[in-house]
Amino acid sequence: MGAYILRRLLLMVPTILGIMLLSFTVIQFAPGGPVEQVIAQVTGQGGGAMDRVSGGGSDFGNGQDTSHTATGATASTSKYRGAQGLDPEFIAQLEKQFGFDKPAYERFALLVWNYIRFDFGESYFRSISVWDLILEKMPVSISLGLWITLISYGISIPLGIRKAVSDGSRFDVWTSGVIVVAYAVPGFLFGILLIVLFAGGSFFDWFPLRGLTSDNWDDLSWPMKIVDYFWHLTLPLIALTLSAFATTTLLTKNSFLDEIRKQYVITARAKGLTDKQVLYRHVFRNAMLIVIAGFPGAFIFAFFTGSLLIEAIFSLDGLGLLAYRSTVERDYAVVFATLYIFSLMGLLVSLLSDITYTLIDPRIDFDRRDV
Repeated sequence: MGAYILRRLLLMVPTILGIMLLSFTVIQFAPGGPVEQVIAQVTGQGGGAMDRVSGGGSDFGNGQDTSHTATGATASTSKYRGAQGLDPEFIAQLEKQFGFDKPAYERFALLVWNYIRFDFGESYFRSISVWDLILEKMPVSISLGLWITLISYGISIPLGIRKAVSDGSRFDVWTSGVIVVAYAVPGFLFGILLIVLFAGGSFFDWFPLRGLTSDNWDDLSWPMKIVDYFWHLTLPLIALTLSAFATTTLLTKNSFLDEIRKQYVITARAKGLTDKQVLYRHVFRNAMLIVIAGFPGAFIFAFFTGSLLIEAIFSLDGLGLLAYRSTVERDYAVVFATLYIFSLMGLLVSLLSDITYTLIDPRIDFDRRDV
């Protein structure tokens, strides 16, 4: 097992490099980069990029003259859209500030070297380092990703087993109807319904609508802090649980049904084992393999992609919302850092999933198979 883990860790290096290289290449052809964002603001064509630049991390917009019109030489042949009439020296300063004064291969090599040391630099448009920005948003994403995964698996696995054992019964039929409806309803739409009903909409004002904690968090005792924390998480978790709960339940049921119908189950029953002994001694570890295989994807989805709309609806400023906003604003420092972290996290969780295979079923030996 040790040799397999070492091989997987070594294979993560070219995988991460490939992901970063592909993303870096795509970025080179994407219009509206950070330089163009600032140019658009200076010329009165864009949104708030320049406002964020002026807030820190930049030499532009801090009380200096930003009417950099050309004097003598012009930028009429500039490669940036909307740069006509601006001083070429101003454009060159912007390129140097954002690192675009170097050739692409040199910028990528510098990116890789910095990321090996987990040095993500500073945000283009915020007066804060990328690490500090990520750490600031991390508690929200960890809370959503961890709890939704634990809740969905904690409910779905027992329910899926019960549905498999009582396949075709009245319980199986009506729970399947509930699951199908739950899967069909988008989580963000259900989240809006929860807000209307329970968060000060048209009916009740039972739950808060912003953040993970209350304003008086520091004044609360530790039991009340726990209550306050889950009070803020209740509605977002309910909205997120809907689709995750449905998918995992059906996956568990189908996996157990496949195993229950196999020959070794009939043989075990013929030897006099009870249904419970057959189910938990033999069927369980085989059926759970496919459920465990879906754990990394479920966790990463809940941790990042799945919580994006929920973060926006419930005003939870997490990594999903940060990555989305950074992409829209072309804050490449944050975009690449979040991509790197989530790619690395996905690979590590996938490795952890394989290790869990061997704990559930010792017959699996990855050292005897090719990676």
